[in-house]
Amino acid sequence: MDFPGKFTDHILPEKIHDLNVCFTVNDLSEKFGGTAGNIAYNLSLLGETPLILASAGKDFNGYSAWLEKNGLPVTGIRIMPEEFTASAYITTDQSDNQITGFTLGAMRHPSLYNFPKTIEGALAIISPGNIDDMLAYSRTLKELAIPYIFDPGQSLPIIPKDRLVEILTGADIFISNDYELEMVNKTTEMDKKTILNRVNTALITTFGDKGSMVSTFEENIRIPAADATRVIDPTGAGDAYRAGLLKGIATEKGLTDAARMGATCASYAVEYKGTQEHHFSEIQFWKRHQNFFG
Repeated sequence: MDFPGKFTDHILPEKIHDLNVCFTVNDLSEKFGGTAGNIAYNLSLLGETPLILASAGKDFNGYSAWLEKNGLPVTGIRIMPEEFTASAYITTDQSDNQITGFTLGAMRHPSLYNFPKTIEGALAIISPGNIDDMLAYSRTLKELAIPYIFDPGQSLPIIPKDRLVEILTGADIFISNDYELEMVNKTTEMDKKTILNRVNTALITTFGDKGSMVSTFEENIRIPAADATRVIDPTGAGDAYRAGLLKGIATEKGLTDAARMGATCASYAVEYKGTQEHHFSEIQFWKRHQNFFG
């Protein structure tokens, strides 16, 4: 929702203890999102068909049709008919200040997916979602020896310290932005070296338009951000990065090359408003990747 003014013009500091304001917006747009959906959508553009594990509500039909249109199965999504699908309601003013309301809805309920006992060549990512799912699936993935990336993201403030440490321990890769990494350092009292001791392969930190860094015990490798034709909205770029990274790992690229693929994928996401509005063919992807990274 776009508000044609500034919030500060309608909020009186001396009345902040008794706030009662109404913002009349110019228009409203509804877009599909969520970390699982965003990552899966980008992977579909890269020719993959990942399985989404999540819970959704009684209003999910439109989103379900969108996923299926993009070749993405919905068999891992548990429908809670008494709930609405988790949603964010964002109002943005002319100074790009935002007021966001978020409802968990169906995300309050675990998705309860039953993994097959044997899965060949699988790869997973645990991103923000139902907290019970995040812990349960990390345990199952470790039992089944399935490598996974741990991406706590916006769920960090509500993950208890002991759960955060358990999910992180044994992950193949831990990925976050620089602010989230500081939150993890503070919450767990673990520095970067200690985190690297607990993961199997690497720690990846993203820095927005300043690129990312792949850290192992041997070295820190800076990965520049790939150039976009235009920058409209950075929302969803992190999820696109994770999709490109997953595609690189799944196709047995080296970790540096996989991170570069992540940067290329992210460059498409910022070119449109919304997290699943961009499109590219695999040929276009590799051409941009080659032009930027050689």
